[in-house]
Amino acid sequence: MAKKGFPGMGGAPNMNNMMKQVQKMQKDMEKTQAALEEKEVEASAGGGAITVKVSGKKEVISIEIKPEVVDPEDVEMLQDLIMAAVNEAMRGAEEMVSKEMGKVTGGMNIPGLF
Repeated sequence: MAKKGFPGMGGAPNMNNMMKQVQKMQKDMEKTQAALEEKEVEASAGGGAITVKVSGKKEVISIEIKPEVVDPEDVEMLQDLIMAAVNEAMRGAEEMVSKEMGKVTGGMNIPGLF
């Protein structure tokens, strides 16, 4: 008599166990995503002249610019500093999200997940 289920998968009892694990992982991921939304990453450029905060949702929360860095004669430098700080904060947020979600997924890289 042939076994039910997929070859090498061990049949229905293991499939049920796998489904429970997937459901648990999904719940854990939802909790982690909610917690990440509350976290912030901060980065600065120009020796602290520009400070940017980004949420775990990868949204810019705030940009602080010290008055002494604002020079109407050199707007390009200010733009570069803002861009550098935003990019660094976004990288930090991405790293934070990947690290936290990696804990939930056991390090599995699931495309499009986060």
